[in-house]
Amino acid sequence: MILVTGGTGLVGSHLLYELVKNNQNVRAIYRNEEKLESVKKVFSYFTEDSTSAFNKIDWIEADILNIPALTEAFKGITHVYHCAALISFDLKDYYDLRKTNIEGTANIVNLSIANTIKKLCYISSIATLGNKEDNSLIDEDTFWNPETDNSVYGITKYGAEMEVWRGTQEGLDAVIVNPGIILGAGFWNSGSGLLFKKVQNTIPYSATGTSGYVDVKDVVQCMLQLMKSDIRNQRFIVVSENLSFKDFIEIASKYLQVKAPKKQVTPFLLQIGWRADWLKSFLTGKPRSLTKQTAATALTLANYNNQKIIEALDYAFIPIEKSIKKVSEQFLKEQ
Repeated sequence: MILVTGGTGLVGSHLLYELVKNNQNVRAIYRNEEKLESVKKVFSYFTEDSTSAFNKIDWIEADILNIPALTEAFKGITHVYHCAALISFDLKDYYDLRKTNIEGTANIVNLSIANTIKKLCYISSIATLGNKEDNSLIDEDTFWNPETDNSVYGITKYGAEMEVWRGTQEGLDAVIVNPGIILGAGFWNSGSGLLFKKVQNTIPYSATGTSGYVDVKDVVQCMLQLMKSDIRNQRFIVVSENLSFKDFIEIASKYLQVKAPKKQVTPFLLQIGWRADWLKSFLTGKPRSLTKQTAATALTLANYNNQKIIEALDYAFIPIEKSIKKVSEQFLKEQ
């Protein structure tokens, strides 16, 4: 049987559908019953009988920080997809991020070893990769520089990767995927879904920074194929294309039928912006929407090399404009 953590998130829900579609025996853990509705919504994108598909999953209420509940969830499990994570770039969430992303992953690794799991797939992030000073392509061997002003999210995801590598030293077979910005429908108030929401509400400025983008279907297919393969104890960048934020906003604006911003943000505006956002968060208690680190990425040229995964799996990625178009159309349907 296969165990999926984080099954109520974007990647986890799409992964669960593919596993069920392929008649796999699947168990998934959840923390909040309300989030199960998001999984059913994702399933409804692919089948008219989403309830039947959803009910094929053995759902267990558990938390990756709750070892007794996790121990029960691991009974009879042979393979694990660890998708659960806390995503935040707000410094005040650092200790919560450490507990979920590092301690939670350590629990998954320890139970995988204790239960002689055949293989673990961990979904990490390009946030754990370093940058190239000459702006050349970043690959799986690009040095992580702990002295850089890294985001708290990147720091804790890197720490989680260290737990997985520790597990491989103790006999666990594992693969790590490092996806870029994941595009997929169904979660409009978080991740890339929030990007589409912001573009639809008209973003006043675009930015020249670049990053890697990938369709959620590609992330899921790469995970599935890596788990079926003999590949072990390696990590792979999972990115379809590198795109500037300006180009992403312009393409999304076209398919969301709104005007793209004509002005580009400047370093000075970003400096003002993240400080104003800090003050707003301090006064209102609302989550940060622009931190010092995320402001810096708006102007950072970060381009990623996807050749390792392409060659390992003979894989062809979905073109990013096609992904943006599809997600935009689904977003408009649900408004």
